[in-house]
Amino acid sequence: MKDYQGTGFQQHWQTLDWDDISLRINSKTAADVERALNAPRVSREDFMALISPAAINYLEPMAQKAQQLTRQRFGNTVSFFAPLYLSNLCANECTYCGFSMSNKIKRKTLDEIEIEKECEALNALGFKHLLLVTGEHKTKVGMPYFRRHFPAIRGHFSSLMIEVQPLEQDEYAELKTLGLDGVLVYQETYHAPTYALHHLRGQKQDFFWRLETPDRLGRAGIDKIGLGALFGLSNNWRTDSYMVAEHLFYLQQTYWQSRYSVAFPRLRPCAGGIEPASILDERQLVQLICAFRLFAPDVELSLSTRESPYFRDHVIPVAITTVSAGSKTQPGGYAEDDKPELEQFEPHDNRPPARVAEALTQAGLQPVWKDWDQHLGRSL
Repeated sequence: MKDYQGTGFQQHWQTLDWDDISLRINSKTAADVERALNAPRVSREDFMALISPAAINYLEPMAQKAQQLTRQRFGNTVSFFAPLYLSNLCANECTYCGFSMSNKIKRKTLDEIEIEKECEALNALGFKHLLLVTGEHKTKVGMPYFRRHFPAIRGHFSSLMIEVQPLEQDEYAELKTLGLDGVLVYQETYHAPTYALHHLRGQKQDFFWRLETPDRLGRAGIDKIGLGALFGLSNNWRTDSYMVAEHLFYLQQTYWQSRYSVAFPRLRPCAGGIEPASILDERQLVQLICAFRLFAPDVELSLSTRESPYFRDHVIPVAITTVSAGSKTQPGGYAEDDKPELEQFEPHDNRPPARVAEALTQAGLQPVWKDWDQHLGRSL
């Protein structure tokens, strides 16, 4: 495998053969896993071994090494953030999402007063790191909406990220001047035929427009870029995971000024939802998280409230550095928690943020609600 020469990731993706990668992962042996565990630096070939079926018998040494690397790089800290859903309007038809345009759910977009109430409710819970989330509807919840509301929202929080429809490079650059620190953009699946099966109408049908988004983010100088696949969408979670690793490696080599995070969302129940095409069980999810920590020791690994309290309490101390807590996946959910019909998906860990923090403190970790301000050294 050669290194990259600064071309867009789409060009490199076209050289990756899904079936060939699947066969190579499944052919890895115990000897390959042991070699990867003993390597001073885990290569992409080693990563294949660590996510292979053969590695499931090495969970304990993988977890021990992952925890050691996590403590070395991040200390005992775990950063907390909250998603704030601004709107559930969406112009896409996606088979797996509660916001899909054909789903018969109530639609709502928060106005200035409602946004202020949500921000105050989140501040009261202790949050200073915020992720803004919307359905993908650029005419109703696009740049004019973001320009109007970003400054007021930013005033409540020390860092601000978004998970919205992919934007143009100059739009990301503009939002950076308004206080944007990071962008999460999950490819959902890197298998183009499967992607086409699940994205039936709207801008999200454009596989390559989405695939190229992290390149636009890197060129716009966005501080943090979040990657991930939605596990259960394709019939091979291992190959999708490897594609995420390839994408991460490319971005780190090309846009080295940016920081990166990787998340591990699994399909959760939602209105009109589908059954997973492949099952990533909890043992395999631990394997995958540990493999990413060994592959990318300095990258933030994030775990959301999609997972159960028991699982989160036991896995976060191993390799996770960023968590959401008390998440509401409907617009207005923090100030008025009585509208589950507006949800994008149903969270699994519904504990109040303070209880999540207490559980992590008991495990010897330090919850971090606010870790930096713009005037202390990070540029917008």
